[in-house]
Amino acid sequence: METYIHRVQYYETDRMGITHHSNYIRWMEEARVVFLDSIGWGYDRMEELGILSPVVSVEANYRHTTTFGDRVAIGVWIQEYRGVRLVVSYEMKNTETGEVVFTGSSSHCFLDRSGGLIRMKKAFPQVDQVLKSMVQRGHEKG
Repeated sequence: METYIHRVQYYETDRMGITHHSNYIRWMEEARVVFLDSIGWGYDRMEELGILSPVVSVEANYRHTTTFGDRVAIGVWIQEYRGVRLVVSYEMKNTETGEVVFTGSSSHCFLDRSGGLIRMKKAFPQVDQVLKSMVQRGHEKG
């Protein structure tokens, strides 16, 4: 599991002084980009090869609030990969309290530049092997 640290910015909070819920989805994106870079297959590299990976669904579970200045450790791991579909999971913890503040996942597919589905095993076996080797489930992460 890769961990990314995000510091809650003032503009990410609302009138109640807590982080607006939409920001957690943005943090998922930030953490996923860093994670993919760390395994050698960042979005820039994949897009150079003609691989697009749009979000097709998001699951979000808000557990505790965060506020301006909090540091949030975001654990990222691949929960599922089946060659066409990728599911990335996230666990966010307040670094000071250790409290889990959010869990969620995002599902992605792989498309070529014309919008057609890519079967990674056939078209990009090197990416396929890396993603397969990264699959972790539940508490096996980390």
